[in-house]
Amino acid sequence: MGTQFRPYRSVLYIPASKERALDKAKSLHVDAIIFDLEDAVTASEKDSARDLLATTLATGDYGARMRIVRINGLDTEWGQADAKAVRDMNADAVLLPKVGSPADIDALAEITGDMPIWAMMETPRGMLNAAQIAAHPKLTGMVMGTNDLAKEMQTRFRADREPLLAGLGLCLLAAKAEGLVIVDGVYNAYKDDEGLAVECAQGRDMGFDGKTLIHPAQVKIANDAFGPSADEVDLARRQITAFEEAEAQGQGVAVVDGRIVENLHVATAHETLAKVKAIEILQAE
Repeated sequence: MGTQFRPYRSVLYIPASKERALDKAKSLHVDAIIFDLEDAVTASEKDSARDLLATTLATGDYGARMRIVRINGLDTEWGQADAKAVRDMNADAVLLPKVGSPADIDALAEITGDMPIWAMMETPRGMLNAAQIAAHPKLTGMVMGTNDLAKEMQTRFRADREPLLAGLGLCLLAAKAEGLVIVDGVYNAYKDDEGLAVECAQGRDMGFDGKTLIHPAQVKIANDAFGPSADEVDLARRQITAFEEAEAQGQGVAVVDGRIVENLHVATAHETLAKVKAIEILQAE
């Protein structure tokens, strides 16, 4: 599947140490999987988890799901070994935690070579350096680490996430400026469907491509929130038709539902339909 319209509605963290979870992920309707060697794996399991993941990715069938491996930081005792191992894994990208500057990406790229790199954006320094980080030539995606960011900033929890909006906005602007994928942080209360739906809607309104998830029960809500709705698909088709008819008549704009439709709206409409097609292909597999 081409990366331009690859869906990232649901991005599920899977502990690399849990063989059962690794196997179950093959059948989940997720767009991407983050195979986690960092926070979800205890210190005593780090080495065995790395070996298990390498074997699983070599033999396991995850279809068209994006396969991302989150390693431990290069400043930890496991990071170097993780980076060297993931370089040879059957993965699509490597995810580096707590990225604070482009130099962090440079250090990883020296080990992982041509493998695409994603950055965990979860520190105040990372927020302030988001534009420079996003511009790194090896970087293809950003993941918001809202739990760590809230801890570092000493914020209080608010359902509207107002204390985090400045950081979220900086990373969104940086990612969009460079054409990167960017996915929102996790929602911790995995049994609170209503709260998750509200936060997904907020993230989608802001411009995130999808949501990182901590439990399979959250997948459908994220997929629904970040995938084009039936109304959006219908509007996209009508906008394209109306604009093509207007062009045939020598006009540069069209009107749909009382609103002007210009080139930029038509471009968005085509992107919407392309996303729908990409989602259909992913679900078929």
